[in-house]
Amino acid sequence: MRKLALLFLSAITAVLSSCVIPDDTSSVAKEDATAAAARKEMIGLSEADVRMCAGFPTATADADKSGRIWTYQRVVQRGNLNIVIPTLAVGAIPAVGGSLNVAPGGYCNTQIRMIDGRVAEVAYAGDNNLPNNRDALCVSTVDACVAYARQRSQKASRFR
Repeated sequence: MRKLALLFLSAITAVLSSCVIPDDTSSVAKEDATAAAARKEMIGLSEADVRMCAGFPTATADADKSGRIWTYQRVVQRGNLNIVIPTLAVGAIPAVGGSLNVAPGGYCNTQIRMIDGRVAEVAYAGDNNLPNNRDALCVSTVDACVAYARQRSQKASRFR
C-alpha cells in the first residue's frame, strides 16, 4: 500500500511540475506577429497617420537630435483564474500542492520615435508578455496602425 501511495504521489508530482509556467517566457515564446509587424510596417507613417490609427499619445518626450518619443500606455486588468491544488500528504511523504494563476494582468508602454514628423522606430516596454507570446499586451495599441499602413501601401502600389 505504501509503495502504491508513493508511486501515485510521484506521478502526480511529475504531472504538476510539467505544468509550471516560468515567470519570464521571453526566451522561449515568439514575439506576437502583429507587434513584430508594427516594428517594420509603421516606419514612415506621419504623426497625423499615427494619431488616426492609435489616437493621441499618453505622453511625449523630446529626445534631442533623435526627435520625439511618443508613448502609449496600456494597463490590462483581467479577471484572474486561480487554480488551487490542495495539499496532499501521505504518511511520511512530504505535502504536495500549489496554485496556478491563469491570464494575469500586465501593462505595455508602446514607444514610437518620431524623426522629422515620421515614425522611425517602434519599441515596447513593460510587463507585456503572455505565456506564449512576447509583447502580446501591446497589440491593441498598434494593430490598427499595422492595418492602416498596409492599406496605404496597397493604395500606393495601385497608383504606380
